[in-house]
Amino acid sequence: MHDDERQAVEAEIARLIHEYTWANDEQDWEKCAALYTEDATFRRPSGGDPIVGRQAILDGFRARPARAQRHTIANILVSVEGPATARAKSVIVLYMGDVSEDGGLPVQDPKSPLIGTFTDLCVLTPEGWRFKERVGALDFRP
Repeated sequence: MHDDERQAVEAEIARLIHEYTWANDEQDWEKCAALYTEDATFRRPSGGDPIVGRQAILDGFRARPARAQRHTIANILVSVEGPATARAKSVIVLYMGDVSEDGGLPVQDPKSPLIGTFTDLCVLTPEGWRFKERVGALDFRP
């Protein structure tokens, strides 16, 4: 693989990660789930059993109570393994809180922010790059 091809894949994977982050903060669960393969595995940074399959991932997102949230993603590092496979890791900072009843700014949760990581396996599909595996972990206790 030539440097320009590798750099193009790295940019596409970084975009996938950012697209997912924006959709997550907008609580656009259908868009989040669409960024996974049909047989993907997802493990939340907060732990729990892995969720397997795009539909189960979507169902898991829909089951969560609404909250005010904002994710910051940093230090994205992509390792291209081949023309259709790449691995990525990134740092995540999650600010969360409760929606204000008066329509003003949300009230930040005292456990916020949470800091952790995502480790991803991404594959090229007919729909573009997608998460085949996304494993989150927290780096500090809340």
